[in-house]
Amino acid sequence: MKSVTVEVVGYRDSECSPFPCDDDRSCGLSACKPSNGLIPATEALRAKLKEEFPDDEITVQLTLIDDDVPDYIRELYEAEHPAIPMILLNRKLFPIGRISLPQIRDAVRQVLST
Repeated sequence: MKSVTVEVVGYRDSECSPFPCDDDRSCGLSACKPSNGLIPATEALRAKLKEEFPDDEITVQLTLIDDDVPDYIRELYEAEHPAIPMILLNRKLFPIGRISLPQIRDAVRQVLST
């Protein structure tokens, strides 16, 4: 069994995406609709990835940076200036700037295949 950690980094009140949370959304998630909130979207992503990868260890971690920014995130932000929410796969930046199941699922598949 392989493992991947998907880390969502943002602020407590961050939105999950710069796009509207409506019927035309392309994120592939519905359990968090219509909140457009980072925390409900992260929970919905965790549930969907668990469904899609039942034989692998997929951890979805939410790191809120309202009060404290871990050093590895600070270094990554200073070097890359990624959009919030940041998505990290095994602590490597996946430059998407939103929570989107199709893109994150494909990136997880790629990590698992290596």
